[in-house]
Amino acid sequence: MRWTLKPKPSHKKVTSLASELNVSELIASLLVQRGIETYEEARQFFRPSLSDLHDPYLMKDMDKAVSRIEKAIASGENILVFGDYDVDGTTAVSLMSSYLRSYCENVATYIPDRYDEGYGISFKGIDFADDNGFTLIIALDCGIKSIDHVAYAKERAIDFIICDHHRPGDTLPEAAAVLDPKREDCHYPYDELCGCGVGFKLVQALAQNRNQGIEDLLPYLDLVATAIGADIVPITGENRVLAKFGLGVINTSPRPGIKALVQNVKKKVLTITDVVFIIAPRINAAGRIKHGNEAVALLTEFNLEQAEIFASEIEKHNADRKDLDKQITYEALRQIEKNNEQQDFSTVVYSENWHKGVIGIVASRLTETYYRPTIVFTKSGDKLAASARSVKDFDIYNALENVSEHLEQFGGHMYAAGMTLKEENYPAFKEAFNKTVEATIHPDLLIPEIAIDAEIDLEDINEKLVRLLHQFEPFGPQNMAPVFLTKDVKDTGYAKAIGTEEEHLKLYVKQRNSTGFGAIGFRLGSKLELAKDKKSIAIVYHIDENEFNGNVSVQLRLKDLR
Repeated sequence: MRWTLKPKPSHKKVTSLASELNVSELIASLLVQRGIETYEEARQFFRPSLSDLHDPYLMKDMDKAVSRIEKAIASGENILVFGDYDVDGTTAVSLMSSYLRSYCENVATYIPDRYDEGYGISFKGIDFADDNGFTLIIALDCGIKSIDHVAYAKERAIDFIICDHHRPGDTLPEAAAVLDPKREDCHYPYDELCGCGVGFKLVQALAQNRNQGIEDLLPYLDLVATAIGADIVPITGENRVLAKFGLGVINTSPRPGIKALVQNVKKKVLTITDVVFIIAPRINAAGRIKHGNEAVALLTEFNLEQAEIFASEIEKHNADRKDLDKQITYEALRQIEKNNEQQDFSTVVYSENWHKGVIGIVASRLTETYYRPTIVFTKSGDKLAASARSVKDFDIYNALENVSEHLEQFGGHMYAAGMTLKEENYPAFKEAFNKTVEATIHPDLLIPEIAIDAEIDLEDINEKLVRLLHQFEPFGPQNMAPVFLTKDVKDTGYAKAIGTEEEHLKLYVKQRNSTGFGAIGFRLGSKLELAKDKKSIAIVYHIDENEFNGNVSVQLRLKDLR
């Protein structure tokens, strides 16, 4: 592990903000690191309000989108709500369809089959719309580059409204409206919305048009918060407001589908982390193992008993997904060892038998063992298909561009990508990709980094600090849970490895004459010897709370120690 202490922010800004807010310089420093420098910015950060949400009509084409939908409702047209099969897509479809159905009966949903149709708008989906008399398709979390598909639909007298958050190409589809805050000519104040977030802005505009207030849309925010967590978008600006209020809905009055997914979770209050690791994988499992329609059925079901039946099916898919993921990861690791590729600059593995629905998860898993750019291929029809995952600060999309002559097609962004190639090109691609990574990656990037917000003493940790750190939630990109460094710490003789394979580390640490704190290090059991016998160590950690038998105490969640 590489430890990197973030640069200290301007002392003048820190002292000024500390004075204005009446908080410690430590809290003020954490805020300035997150771009919060004024009283008003701090108010919006600590006390997000639904009134902080922007006017949806600031988004380019919003007026056209609302006008086209209102025309469809007034004239009794059939509306098809189309979305991708992942969490962002299925939550967006569930949100839009359930809102429209409160005014209009002629609404249906369509999720493309992951294996038969692939990602995004499909010709098969448009043919379905044409065969069944739909004249308006609302596409969510996809469509910004679907120029040919939208033209194909237009020839059949079907209009499209695109709601997307991916980067557009040079030309936009000729749709009735194209909503995407990343459009060059769109001056919407916040461009980090997820697909479901863009869908919510359209619902917000429709609601305004019908004299509804933002409070009337609160019940939909459990879906938006789930998409924000799953799609790993920055939890800043509007996303922070939507995530905060959405988590409130999840914890107090979730829709039956979400309630059915989480009712066996023993935690009293679910966080964005629980959304990412408990709710999202289960919704995703439907599209990975069976079909994304099952996720939409669950999320739009208003009868709890029926929702529980749907959830139990999805639970089985998730169990299957875990088994596949574990087995394929094991096989991929064996393949790396068999080929003596442990010291390569990249991981590229392939088996024709691997399940296409989990290769992205497997790519992420492999970076836990070999921290380097990773691509996992499987057979898909007469070609090979792959998912790629990168490491921090290395642009895997650029690397693929460098070797694109070997590929049929590819797409993605800095940290994740997908691609297809002809099977005979696999060996040449693998060699070329490893060479381009070797030539362009800085050696430091092959060592996982822990970015540290501040160095503190254990005596700095008190109830007020813990209370204020709670108010930094929800955590996520651009507002990660603060990481602290404390040096010259000693275990008081409590150090032990715990877990079925002694894979975790438990300590009780003090620094000089400070109060002692319990500390837990998941998957740090191998570092027991470093901490035993009251040796002096440096620790990096999150400040957490542990609840046991009704008692709540401060606990340090270790990330590493030296």
